[in-house]
Amino acid sequence: MLDSADQSQRLLAQLRFPCGDVPEAGDIKNVAPGIYWLRMPLPFQLNHINLWLVEETDGWTIVDCGINTEVTRELWEKIFANRLNGRPVTRVISTHMHPDHVGLAGWLCERWGAEFWMTLGEYMSAIAGRNDFIEREDTRAAHLLHNGVPADRVALFHRHKGGYAKGVTPLPPTFQRLIHAHPVTLAGHRWDVIVGRGHAPEHASLWCPELNVLIAGDQVLPKISTNVGVWPNEPRADALTWFLDGFSRFRRLPANALVLPSHGFPFIGLHTRLDQLVAHHDARLGDIAAAIASRGEEGATAWDMVPVLFPRHLDNNQVVFAFAETLAHLHCLETRARVKRIVLDGVHRFVALVDPDVEPPADDSDTVVMDVGAT
Repeated sequence: MLDSADQSQRLLAQLRFPCGDVPEAGDIKNVAPGIYWLRMPLPFQLNHINLWLVEETDGWTIVDCGINTEVTRELWEKIFANRLNGRPVTRVISTHMHPDHVGLAGWLCERWGAEFWMTLGEYMSAIAGRNDFIEREDTRAAHLLHNGVPADRVALFHRHKGGYAKGVTPLPPTFQRLIHAHPVTLAGHRWDVIVGRGHAPEHASLWCPELNVLIAGDQVLPKISTNVGVWPNEPRADALTWFLDGFSRFRRLPANALVLPSHGFPFIGLHTRLDQLVAHHDARLGDIAAAIASRGEEGATAWDMVPVLFPRHLDNNQVVFAFAETLAHLHCLETRARVKRIVLDGVHRFVALVDPDVEPPADDSDTVVMDVGAT
């Protein structure tokens, strides 16, 4: 979710950015002992991704890969020719399944004969996404209609079918599993694996106590808030609650850690940024709760609440993610007992609870009308 320009500048002023300017396209920049920053373009509004090279004694480890485009491959080739000092890539790590992070993993591993490392949840989700197993059109349509999307707008969401496979080359057929709290060794240093959920199934960040460096992936970004959505293959996911709960794993790290995010600039101020993100989502949750309360017993669908969370104009691509994120906020409000769900004629609506401090009854069959397949 993008913040307003003024708000973004105010929040950024509370952080420190010690690494200077972005490296030139096709070049790398040293940001910590043995760790190099590079940036690849993306064909979206969010127009870049930060990737990382870790210098090993016998080669290089790549952390995240870039999306599958000819431009990205050409930039990688330039780096291979000019910046690897004649040593091979021996390992490729993807923090999670999204195309900008795993898109060229298969190509890189095949080109170099490199090992591939990922969490099990991300690897299997990427396989499923690339083979179009995650979102069938009928499943997606039912999910949208159940959550108030008008029938004449459903086709808008279908336009994204097949996009994942275009952005991701075939994944390596074997991988080594990253597991939360099971450390890996990079360049002779211990790196702890920190798994977060909500943005992706089992997103892996990497923390090195010796270097005081966190490769954060998309879990903690300095300028924008990570997209956290509910998708048709897991329609009752409480993604935002999972995402925010995961912050406890990062609060154990030093406040002065150097954070290497996938978007924006490397920064110092981890705890400050976590506080900012919690406040951001609390404010958005408050906006939606107030809007639902104003509707009385009628309540609101997720589609009704998209303009509350995203009042600006959204293009077709942005609407897809905005809807998913709005639903995630509604599910979080439901978990916090600030709204309750009712299902009328197959459509899920959310109604404000009279007393948000009182848990809803365990059996609400008297107030919920649910048909077969409504979820």
